[in-house]
Amino acid sequence: MLALAVVVLALAPLPATATTEPFRSSIRSLSPQLRAELTGRYWHSGCPVSLSQLRVLSVSTVGFDGSVRTGQLIVNRDAARQLASVFRKLYELRFPIRHMQLADMYGPAAGRPKDDDVTGSSSCRQAVPSPCTGGSGTGTWSNHAYGLAVDVDPRENPYVGCGMTRDANARRYLDRSRLRKGMVTPAVVAAFRSIGWGWGGSWSGSTKDYMHFSFNGH
Repeated sequence: MLALAVVVLALAPLPATATTEPFRSSIRSLSPQLRAELTGRYWHSGCPVSLSQLRVLSVSTVGFDGSVRTGQLIVNRDAARQLASVFRKLYELRFPIRHMQLADMYGPAAGRPKDDDVTGSSSCRQAVPSPCTGGSGTGTWSNHAYGLAVDVDPRENPYVGCGMTRDANARRYLDRSRLRKGMVTPAVVAAFRSIGWGWGGSWSGSTKDYMHFSFNGH
């Protein structure tokens, strides 16, 4: 039986890796079902963009285990093609992304990843204040409300201020001098900069949003 198991294992196909799979991307309009699922919590009347202005961007990504996956974001239609080019660069860099499925961001709470390490974009909400000041909103729309911002691996790239972060599990990543898997690198920043997007990690002062990239840098 052991010999047979070895033969079966040898004949089993190897998992796809970023070195064997070409990058793929697609852009599509939101389906009626997806629009209905977003309406209420993630989009509502009065949001700065309509659902018709948003698109589902699907791209090849590399997981933390090195396997190739298909990730999805909801983004502004005007930025979709540019962001596809950014994720092509991240794929070529073999930069790992832990979770990037629509269900990870917008699905029922019980089914979302327990680590909350979800790469996401569109969410109709206010900008989040610095951990220095606390609070839940600033009174101004976040760039996420326009679908013009992406948060990448938030556990490894926390939002910090005055040496604090809201995510206790992200504290080990406050030391940015020790690079670990999933942490934003200069090459990742350059990939977003290639389409003119800025990085929250380059903000002046003690407040840094290491996960955050947006069309205007805010």
